[in-house]
Amino acid sequence: MRGSRVVCSAFCLALLGWSAGADIAAAQSLPQLLSEADVHNPEILAARSAWQAARQVPSQVSTLPDPQVELQSFSVGGPLPYQGFSTSNFAYIGLGVTEDLPYPGKLRLRGQIASQQAAALEQDYHAVERRVAAQVETEYYRLGYLHQVQITLQADQKLLHEIEQVAEARYTQGSGNEQDVLKAQLNETKIVDQLATNQQDVGSAQALLKAILNRLPQSPDLAVGPLQETPLPESQSELLALARTQNPAVKAWQASALARSSQVKLAHKDFYPDFSISYMYQRTDPSRYRAYYMLTFGVKLPIFRARRQEPELAEAVAQRAQAQQQQQAATQQSGGAVQAAYVHVQTGTRVLRIYKQGLIPQAQATFQAGLAAYQTGREDFETLLNAFLDLQNLNLEYWSTLAQRETALAQIEQLTPLSLH
Repeated sequence: MRGSRVVCSAFCLALLGWSAGADIAAAQSLPQLLSEADVHNPEILAARSAWQAARQVPSQVSTLPDPQVELQSFSVGGPLPYQGFSTSNFAYIGLGVTEDLPYPGKLRLRGQIASQQAAALEQDYHAVERRVAAQVETEYYRLGYLHQVQITLQADQKLLHEIEQVAEARYTQGSGNEQDVLKAQLNETKIVDQLATNQQDVGSAQALLKAILNRLPQSPDLAVGPLQETPLPESQSELLALARTQNPAVKAWQASALARSSQVKLAHKDFYPDFSISYMYQRTDPSRYRAYYMLTFGVKLPIFRARRQEPELAEAVAQRAQAQQQQQAATQQSGGAVQAAYVHVQTGTRVLRIYKQGLIPQAQATFQAGLAAYQTGREDFETLLNAFLDLQNLNLEYWSTLAQRETALAQIEQLTPLSLH
């Protein structure tokens, strides 16, 4: 029958995830959008710049301070330079250099701290990359789901129109009633409202995805490909191990904890003195007097330990403890989030199988049988309408479950080094 053929084609169209050929031709793949986000997303660019800036710090802080060059003029008998230069052996012109020398090991520790802080910022950068990628995937699957909702609702709208025509024909022939026609029209209006709401949600998802990709709001809308179920090859234990050891957020706190430990070592070093060395060459009238050579060695004594070095050490120890606790917290949170996402994926896989192999085919068969029975007067319209709504809801729930499953996979990708899509 005509109605049965419409149901089959609508269901197959929704299950395969295809729409008009022009939409598929214009669709952008998820890898393309992820690459675009990596190049243009402002958060990623800012995190990358922060890391690149931090990479320039270690050589700066591990290098000796710049030497200080001095030019002296010691005059005798008057304030002007060179006065008494040829008449007094006290007058001279001097040229010297001074270099500050931190206590041995301090420069190395400062460079080590800067390198570890740069490593932490590198992991922060990778964490931002993964978070933005998860946002792209979430909006991508949201758009994919909304696209499938539009396909399903449009097919159901067409089908309801045909059901309405059948109800009108029965009413005209005297075998039906006007209430059946009105119910069909009411449900058609509901679908129109659902389509309008769906279009509003599409606009919201398009705006969010464009913002993530750093596209102009008025740029053309993005078209996405059909939603597909992605396999999850890794076991739960493997994912947990990856999340606890390879998650960029965990590794960032690990590098930060190492930097804080080095900071504690540097704070201990600050209890020891720093030094300075100076060398001065002094020249009087070379025809009458000999030159002078002066070597000076200075020591900077840390005598205010109770007010400076001891609080510095206490601060470094507290910051080290904070970083270690943050690392532990990030590890636990990462493991818990991966476990929850894995359960979501596994549950979604089972539910999708039930939908595809049981519920949707059964609902489709029930509706087809009900439509045939209604056309011959063997079933009332209310039963047919309930069968239609059951099939519609199952189709929509199938796509919602698939989108949620793929979003959970995106969360796993954010927390592990895996690329699953």
